[in-house]
Amino acid sequence: MIPTELLRKIRRIEIATSRLASELLAGQYHSAFKGRGIEFEEVRLYQPGDDVRSIDWNVTARAGDAHVKVFREERELTVMLIVDMSASQGFGTNEQTKRELLTELCATLAFSAIRNNDKVGLLAFTDRIEKFVPPRKGSRHVLRVIRELLAHKPQGQGTDIAMALEYFRHVQRRRCTAFLVSDFQDDGWEQAIRVVRRKHDLVAIDVGDRRESELPNVGLLEIRDAESGELTLLDTSSRGVRAAWATQATKDEARRTGWMRRHRIDRLPLLTGESFVETLSSFFRRREARMEH
Repeated sequence: MIPTELLRKIRRIEIATSRLASELLAGQYHSAFKGRGIEFEEVRLYQPGDDVRSIDWNVTARAGDAHVKVFREERELTVMLIVDMSASQGFGTNEQTKRELLTELCATLAFSAIRNNDKVGLLAFTDRIEKFVPPRKGSRHVLRVIRELLAHKPQGQGTDIAMALEYFRHVQRRRCTAFLVSDFQDDGWEQAIRVVRRKHDLVAIDVGDRRESELPNVGLLEIRDAESGELTLLDTSSRGVRAAWATQATKDEARRTGWMRRHRIDRLPLLTGESFVETLSSFFRRREARMEH
């Protein structure tokens, strides 16, 4: 039996994100993410306005009349959500944790996908593989994905993005669209991303919290690293301490942004407590414009 409180959470997320996907994002999603390619459909008589480059000369020679090849887009996609469930996802200072943010985001992406008859799968990870849900279609399947995102209690604490991407490569042989959702509090993931990017359409979604880059002035503050358990005592009344904290966060952000830009990987930064709707919508529009060119 699923606990009543969990059912309420699933229902609340279903209502909010399903409506969002239907009313705002489904059309943009369709335009931003293309199918696996172009499939031959038929040969028919040439009609005024047809591209002469599509003429099938062999059929034309046999039939005595000009015939053209007709192709259609193979629309169906597979969408994989590769989701970081490490202990740091429990952090949040703006009425929302990072895990709550990524759950709502992933639900929105999943509903957008099934509105376009695409398959959706889930790979949840920490410093180990936590859960793999093979891609399928349908609202019932999306509700299962949401349930796993809400209810799964991770066995690991840390983050190993490279390990997760290596597992993904072995379970997902065919090209797909993959959303890697993480706070990227890990090292050594760059090569793994480059390898996955060669075959799959990879989008990196960077979830964060404003306090990870801006310390409040509250005097002595003991900070525990959620993944390592290490304790650090900071004097936040010191302007220098607050500035050093912000500078390091800015450097880390700039390094990730610069690396992904150089390697042509789409990166989408999101913050807890802020609506991701316009950010996601703008991202879809940029992708659509880029594909048209």
